[in-house]
Amino acid sequence: MKLPFDNTSTRIRFVALGLLGFMLAMPFIWMVGASFKSRAEIEAGGIHIVPEEAHAENYPVLFGEQPEPVTGEKLELKFGRWFFNSIFIAFANTLIQVLTSALAAFAFARLEWRGRDSVFLLYLATMMIPGLTLMIPNFQVMVWLGFLNTYHGLIIPASFSAFGTFLLRQFMLGIPKAMDEAAYIDGASKWQTFTDVILPLARPGLIALALITFIFQYQQFFWPLIMLNDQQFFPLPVGLLELDSTYGQQTELIMAAATITVTPLVVLFVIFQKFLVRGIQLGGVKG
Repeated sequence: MKLPFDNTSTRIRFVALGLLGFMLAMPFIWMVGASFKSRAEIEAGGIHIVPEEAHAENYPVLFGEQPEPVTGEKLELKFGRWFFNSIFIAFANTLIQVLTSALAAFAFARLEWRGRDSVFLLYLATMMIPGLTLMIPNFQVMVWLGFLNTYHGLIIPASFSAFGTFLLRQFMLGIPKAMDEAAYIDGASKWQTFTDVILPLARPGLIALALITFIFQYQQFFWPLIMLNDQQFFPLPVGLLELDSTYGQQTELIMAAATITVTPLVVLFVIFQKFLVRGIQLGGVKG
């Protein structure tokens, strides 16, 4: 029986990919190691990853459960609140965006109406507009609505996605039309066809879009930065800036905060990576 690594080229490819993966993971590994170092050890320099003496108290210090070792004072941070804000905002944006994208994709892929393809092209053309150019008009609208320093101002502008609509439309175009016709013959309405037939068959695309959206919204920085000035509503990326600007270069605490920030994304990717890859592949070749 021939093993997968009996081939020399396969071995070389495996080693090369392993080295490349290790190099890409090095910043993350160093960040985790630095989060357990003391400030003196970090300021002393060096490229060693494993701390000489582990300082797990860096994490309780962030949450205000222990005083900061150097000054002996507790940090006036709302880190636990920031973590909740990031999860809540990303989850709400993901839920709403997947729903609206699925509804729009169903209309563009499964329903026949005049001007459908032209409207879809116009909608798709909005992806060509840089997001930064829309910040000022969106900000003015949020000010007019009174949504500064609110969750609404962070969630509503991200409730619709041309990319998400395009991705799910590709999936729905790949579903045979006979499925719709069979549902209509059985007396199903368009809404029942959407919820009971199309959505289950488009599940890989829904999962892929949900992961992409959650990851993107979880790490949003510029929009929350201009929308918020109240620490109570800060997400983690803005909170990291507050930590750095208020308490100076406390690298060990910043690395601990960054580790907490990144960990949910790593866990999500490890668990759902096959759905993400499969969803993108299937959505890209259909239609």
